[in-house]
Amino acid sequence: MPAFLHIDQSLTGRRWAPRSPDAQRLAEGLAQQTGLPPALCAVLAARGVDADGADQFLNPQLRDLMPDPHLFKDMEKAATRFVAAVTGKQRIAIFADYDVDGGASGALLICWLRAFGLQATLYVPDRITEGYGPNTPAMQHLAADHDLIICVDCGTLSYDPIAAVAGQADVIVLDHHMGGETLPDALAVVNPNRQDEANDFTYLCAAGVVFLFLVETNRQLRSAGTAGPDLIGLLDLVALATVADVAPLVGLNRALVRQGLKVMARRDRPGLVALADQARLNTAPSSYHLGFVFGPRINAGGRIGQADLGARLLACDDPAAAAAMAAQLETLNTDRRAVEAAVRTAAIAQAEARGADGPLVWAADDGWHPGVVGIVAARMKEWANRPSIVIGFDGDEGKGSGRSILGVDLGAAIAQLMHEGLIEKGGGHKMAAGLSLRKSQLAPAMDRLAELLARQGADQMGARDLSIDSLLAPAAATPDLLAEVERAGPFGTSAPAPRFAFADMRIGFAKELNGGHLKFAFSDGSGARIDAIAFGAFDGPLGPAIMNHGGALFHLAGRLELNTWNGRQTVQLRLEDAAVAAP
Repeated sequence: MPAFLHIDQSLTGRRWAPRSPDAQRLAEGLAQQTGLPPALCAVLAARGVDADGADQFLNPQLRDLMPDPHLFKDMEKAATRFVAAVTGKQRIAIFADYDVDGGASGALLICWLRAFGLQATLYVPDRITEGYGPNTPAMQHLAADHDLIICVDCGTLSYDPIAAVAGQADVIVLDHHMGGETLPDALAVVNPNRQDEANDFTYLCAAGVVFLFLVETNRQLRSAGTAGPDLIGLLDLVALATVADVAPLVGLNRALVRQGLKVMARRDRPGLVALADQARLNTAPSSYHLGFVFGPRINAGGRIGQADLGARLLACDDPAAAAAMAAQLETLNTDRRAVEAAVRTAAIAQAEARGADGPLVWAADDGWHPGVVGIVAARMKEWANRPSIVIGFDGDEGKGSGRSILGVDLGAAIAQLMHEGLIEKGGGHKMAAGLSLRKSQLAPAMDRLAELLARQGADQMGARDLSIDSLLAPAAATPDLLAEVERAGPFGTSAPAPRFAFADMRIGFAKELNGGHLKFAFSDGSGARIDAIAFGAFDGPLGPAIMNHGGALFHLAGRLELNTWNGRQTVQLRLEDAAVAAP
C-alpha cells in the first residue's frame, strides 16, 4: 500500500501509513449508516466499532461494564477482613508504591476511611534506600502497631517481608503486577495477574483493583445495614492512576477514565486542584493532562524527593496544605527534568553506540539516579521502537527500569530472568518492569533478555510507521469537530488519539521556546490558520527544519487539542512529524 501523501521517509525517518482498506471501507460505511462525522468514523473504524455498536461505544455506561468483584480470587475474603477492621476500629496501615498508581491507590483507601471518621497510617518506601515493594524492617515496624496491613500496587512477590509479620498482623495485597508460581503468605492476594486467575481484567492498574475492592466492601456493608461512602466521587483518582500507569484504555478502564474525568472537572479534590493551578491548567483535564501534566509532578516526590508526598497530596482535604505540597512537587519536578536530561543524553549515546537494531536497547552506568531511569527507558523505547532497559549503579548494586512496545511482554521476560537466577529481583507487567542486579550479572542478563524478547518478535520491528487517520484542511479543524472526535475518547494506551495530516502547509510565525520546544503557525493560503506546538522539537530535526523553512511547504502530522485563552477556544496541533512537500 502506498505511503500516506507518498511520505516514505519523514523528517524523523518514519513512513506515514494510511489506514487499511478494510478500515477505510468500514469508516465510509459507518458515516453512511450513522450520519456521524467522517473524522469520528475513522476513529471508530480503527477501534473495530461497527454501526450497531457505535452508540454503546460512544456512550459507555460504567454499570454495564463493571464486573462482579467476586470474579477475583480472595476478593470476598479481603473485603470481609477490611469490614471487620473498620467496624472494630482496628489499626490499619497502608503500604503503597511510590508512583502515581500506588499513591492514588493509597489515597482511595484513606479517603474512603475518612468518610467513617477513621485514619490509616500511610507508608511509602524510599526508592533509593528501600527499593520497590514491602521490605522486612518496614513491615515489622508496621506490624508492631497495626492489626491490618494493606499493600497496594505491590506485594505479590514479597514473600519474605510478608512472612516476617505472620502472627503479628494480617496482610492484604491489592496489586496488578505479574504473580509468580506461588503467592506470599498473606490473608488475601487480590490481583487479576495472579497465575491462577482466569478473568479478563488483567489490564487493570492497582487503583482499579482497589476500586473494585471498595465496591465489594460497600456491598458487604449494605448487606449488614450500613451505607458505605460514595464511590463515584473517587473515580478521579482511578482515572489518574489508570492513565499515568499506562494501562490500556479499553473496556472497563475506558469507562473508569471517562467517568473519572467528569468527576475531576468538578474540582472537588484539593490536591488535584492545586496541581492544576501549579501547571496553569485553565481547561477541564483530559487524559493527556493526567499522563503528562499531573503524572510527572506526582511522581517527582517518589523519584527524587519525599516518597509519600504524592500520595499525601492526593489524599489531602485541606486546600492550603495541598497548595504547599503541589508547589513542592513542582520544584522537585523541575529538578527531575534536569537530572533526566543528563541521563537521557548519556543513555541514548551509549545505546546508539551499541546498536539499536536488535530486540533490546539498553544502557547502564554508575551514578545514574534510580528515580529517572524509568523515564529515560521510555524515551529510549520511543527513540528505537524497541523494548528498553536503563540501569543506574551505586557501587556493585544496580537498579533499573524497562519499558516495552505493543506486542512484547517485558514483565514476563524479566520474571524469567529472576526465575533463572540471572538478576537479584525483578517484576512488572507487559509494558513496564523493574529489576535489581549486580555488575557481574549485567552482560549475561542483558544477553538473555535480548534472547527472550527476540522470541516475541522484538527484533522484527522496523522504524516505526506513523499511522495517519485522516487528511484535514485547516478550515475543517474546528472546536466543533474536535468535540465530535472526543466522543470516541478518552485516548491513551491501546486507544490512541486520532492523528491528522495537513498537506502543503505554509509556515508562518515560528519561535523556539525554553526547553527546546517549538511554537509556530501554519496555513494553506485560504485564510484559515492553525497554531501548533512541537515539544522537544530541537532535540531532533523538526525544530531546525521548520524554523529555517526558507519558504518551503510542509506536510504536517499530529494530534489536535483544544486551546483556551481569555475565554476563546481554538484548535491547536501538537506536531509529531513533518515532511518537506515536493516542489
